[in-house]
Parts: sequence; C-alpha cells; structure tokens
Amino acid sequence: MDTSDIRARVTAGMAQTVEELSRLVRIPSRGFKGYDPADVRASAEVTRNIFAAAGVEGARLLELEGGHPAVFGQVDGPQGSPTVLLYAHHDVQPEGPVDGWTTPAFEPVVRGGRLFGRGSADDKSGIAIHAAALRALGAHQGTQPPVTVKILVEGEEECSTEHLPELVQGNADLIRADVAVIGDSGNYREGVPTVTTSIRGVTDCIVQVRVLEQAQHSGSFGGPVPDALSALARIIASLHDDRGNVAIEGLRRSTWVGMDVPEEDLRQEAGSVPGLELTGDGSIAERLWTGPAVAVLGIDAPAIHGSSNQIVPVARARVSLRVAPGDDPVAANRKLAEHLVAHAPWGVQVTIERGGGFEAGRGYVVDIDNLAYRAAHAALSEAYGRDGIDMGSGGSIPLVPLLAQTFPGISILMWGAMDERSNIHSTDESVSLAEIETMAVAEALFLRNLGTTG
Repeated sequence: MDTSDIRARVTAGMAQTVEELSRLVRIPSRGFKGYDPADVRASAEVTRNIFAAAGVEGARLLELEGGHPAVFGQVDGPQGSPTVLLYAHHDVQPEGPVDGWTTPAFEPVVRGGRLFGRGSADDKSGIAIHAAALRALGAHQGTQPPVTVKILVEGEEECSTEHLPELVQGNADLIRADVAVIGDSGNYREGVPTVTTSIRGVTDCIVQVRVLEQAQHSGSFGGPVPDALSALARIIASLHDDRGNVAIEGLRRSTWVGMDVPEEDLRQEAGSVPGLELTGDGSIAERLWTGPAVAVLGIDAPAIHGSSNQIVPVARARVSLRVAPGDDPVAANRKLAEHLVAHAPWGVQVTIERGGGFEAGRGYVVDIDNLAYRAAHAALSEAYGRDGIDMGSGGSIPLVPLLAQTFPGISILMWGAMDERSNIHSTDESVSLAEIETMAVAEALFLRNLGTTG
C-alpha cells in the first residue's frame, strides 16, 4: 500500500475517528477514589468496541483484581514479522474547577479545528490514532497488517501504579513485543513532528512537622514557642538555593544534547505571570528534561477561613521530586527525606511518610540506535513533509521503565497528537484534529515500513 492510499484512507475515515474520540470523551473515566468505577469500565468497553470495529476481532478487557480494567487485542501479521505493541490509556484526570472550562469537560465540542474535552488529548487521542492507523492498513476489512499488532490500553495510568506490575508482568506472554509505540506523548509544537526520547522519573513523600501536642493560645505562648507552619515553611524553603536550583545533595543531572526550549515558548505555554523569574541554572531543556525538579503539591494546615489565634501544632506537606532519566528513585527518595529532616529548625519533631511505586517511578532514555527509531522518523517525515525532531519530557510514563525491565531489548517509541495548546491536566483540554489525522498517517506508515524492513 503506497503512502497516498494510506493518507486517503485516514482522511476518509476522519468523521469516524472524531465520532469515536467524542464518544470516549463523553465518559468521565476518572479512576481516582471517590469517583464511580463504572465510568472507567464503560470507557474500557467502548475502547474495546472501537478496536473491534477497527479489525481487532479478539479485543477484550483485562481484569485487574481491585483495579480498573485494561483493554487488549491482537491482529496477526505475516509469520516472522515483528510484533508491535500499541499503547494508550483510557482513564483521565478529574476535570478540576468546573468554572474554568469554556464548555463542560465531558461534553466534547469542536472549535477552531480542535476537539475540547477532558481526555481529548491525554490520552484518548492515542486510542483514536491507533484505531485510525489500523483502518488505514485495512484491518477492518480483513487485510492482514504488515506486522503483528498488539493493543494495550491501560485504565489506571492517571490514578495509580498499584496494579501496573500485575498488568505488565502478570500478562508478559500476552503483551510481549519487539517494539512498543507509546501513544501518550506529543509534538513540541503543532505541526512539528516529534519523538520523545527521554522521560524523568518521579517520587514523593509527605513531611509532617509537630511542635505541640495540641493548639495553644498564640498570645500566651507565641514568641518562645514556634508554630508548625513557620517551621514547615523553612524546611520547604531549603529545597532550593537562592537561584532556584534543587538543593538536595546527590541527585543526578545530565546534559541534554539536542534542541533547546526558547524561554518565550516556555513562558507562553506555562501561562506565567508578568515578571516571573525562571529558576535554576543551565539550559531550559536541561532543567525540564535531564535535571531534577522539586515542588510542593499540597499542604495540610488550618484554612484561613475559620482560623483563630492559636499556635498551629502540626502541619504537613506533600513534596514531589522529579528525577533525571537514569537516576534511582529509591535513592532519590531517601535523599529527599534526609534533606527534609536535616533542615528542620528549632528541634521540631519531623516524620516522613515515603511514597511507593518506585519501579514505576523510574525515568527512561530511549535507545535511538535501532531500526524502529529510524523507521519512526522516516514515517514522521513522510507524513508531515518535514524532518522530525527529538525532545525530552519532564513528566513520567510509569509503563515505560516497566516495559524495558520486563522485556529486555524492546524498542520503545513515544509520540502522539498532544501539542503546546493541549492543556493536559488543566481546564479546556483539547487536541488538534489535523494532528490526529497526520499522526494516524505516520503510525500507519511506520507499521508498513517496519513490516517491509523488519
């Protein structure tokens, strides 16, 4: 099948692709505790049906005891051809502040060539791309694909890594592949074809500071007796030096070789307030992709509303640490805890609750010296009509390091339809429909080319 046929098929099928993506976005598949698990199951069932219609006749749910279902399916290629695992996830983040959305989060709407709704980009777009690519290769008409294709769509990527080992290692024989295409990434900018070649790891902990057994009158005891919030603030402030570099000793940082990120691009994409100084030293790419980053995600302490003239006896903070690709999240978590304890002032009592899921929290660097990487760039260039680029990711994809550990030698690719305007994990999340179309062409070309040369 030549490139023009593939492109024409993807274009002809875009109405169906948009309908399928819209159907998925309407399902509020939030896997976190407190939300209805039936919604995640419904999302899995619709995902299964979408792939069955795309020619994956054996598409089915993978049940995880105590967890949310994943979706698996397989379409056999010629004997001896490579096996490619196409990955995405069907669970989504909560919608956040309802009044921050222009239109309701779970009512998909197309504006300006973009489909808006929670999960439209992260990561139900990955499902849409995989299904469109399979249809472009004729799988829905019974045409054998040029490679064996396996589908894995996870149902807990956003909310938990608890069942990830069971999903991957417990189904190792089922999902084993030569190449994994992780459709949970995106392009540096809309229309700029991009392969993500590194991801940071992540770990966290909760630090608690206690100064009193119970709250006391701030007039009677304030002065000689410190409050827990002030002590916690000093501990938190010690996590960075005056330039904003991470001050935790012993963390790894490596040099990024490749494109840098223009400061103005970063400011615009982040929506930084006027006059904000960027923190840290080194190139922005290194600070984003190959160095550590620490952030306070939440604090437990009395709210302003209802507070009284008392010395706060106890306060807690959740501290997140992004670690450089290749750094050990177990050791990094220990160093974080040691730093927090060592910088406690005034003899306050400090306890640390260390986060778990360390194996899933590892970063990863893609091996670019292989056929799959070269085939991916060739497919992107052909689909977009321009050369592709490589970039890192400051975020984490827990599945990736676990795949690499479970299947030594597997080639891993990360790409997708997200872009600088997608607002993933935020309000008004969206995806470019043109980007979905072109990425579906690229994925179909990749599968075709890999079958020819593999």
